[in-house]
Amino acid sequence: MRRAIVFLGLWSYAFAGDPVFLRRQLQDVKPKPDDLTAAGSQAASYKPLFGAGDADADQLKGVARYGEVTVGPKGTTSMVSYSAEEQLYFVEEGSGTLLYGDEKAAIRANDFMYLPVGVKHGIANSSNAPVRVVVMGYRIPAELQVKPTPKLMLANADDVERQILGQHGPTTQFKLLMGTTSSQRDKLASAYIMDSLFIMDFSPGGTNIPHNHPAEEEIYLLMRGSGDMVAGLDAGGKEVRHPVTQGAAFFFKPRTQVGYYSNAKEGQPPDLILAVRSRMPGMSMRRGN
Repeated sequence: MRRAIVFLGLWSYAFAGDPVFLRRQLQDVKPKPDDLTAAGSQAASYKPLFGAGDADADQLKGVARYGEVTVGPKGTTSMVSYSAEEQLYFVEEGSGTLLYGDEKAAIRANDFMYLPVGVKHGIANSSNAPVRVVVMGYRIPAELQVKPTPKLMLANADDVERQILGQHGPTTQFKLLMGTTSSQRDKLASAYIMDSLFIMDFSPGGTNIPHNHPAEEEIYLLMRGSGDMVAGLDAGGKEVRHPVTQGAAFFFKPRTQVGYYSNAKEGQPPDLILAVRSRMPGMSMRRGN
């Protein structure tokens, strides 16, 4: 008989046969057709890591999509909009133009932005170098009333101060980029289902102290460095560690033990993880890194 744990009465979280995490390596993911490339130039391509376009999309509940769009020199994406999906972009590399409704906004590496329901958006690249952007989308439940933000919400991670969060120890510094509309601590307070977008900056040999989130899905993307990713516990309750290098991406289901241990040595650049956490369908807003 298949065993399942009922998760706060909202959905059944089946451990027998269902993974508690998914793992991808960005460099190994093949581009696939996507809304962003359907009517864009041939210079635009999309790699689906999790959600839409990925074989394991049914494992995700609140996350609609997570991937990387690359817009080559002089290229453009399609213009897209969704009636029941909020999106976030994070610019990994390059510079270009965000097309946002009737507006155009210059974007550059480390920019992040909120793209609300109902607003058409896309990316154009007039430069001679590619632009790479992490695309994140979250399902808006039918019962949740949302409306577009009155103006484009865009900022750059370089302008966000690092801070230590006590529960994660002294060897990891956090940049709190974006939170919900009620957030008082993030650079941008804009989202509904996406709960927290942040960057973790690890001291050599540092860790964010493995932990779990009872009611949220989470994704880690290792943007720089190498180390051990914690994903789950073994039968004896011991952390399961996975050696990882730059480009490793992990999707974690709620209640999965998550964390990271840096392998960097003194004098080397700190390891960086782009992390995003989102609420499960039916959950009220909550916070906590």
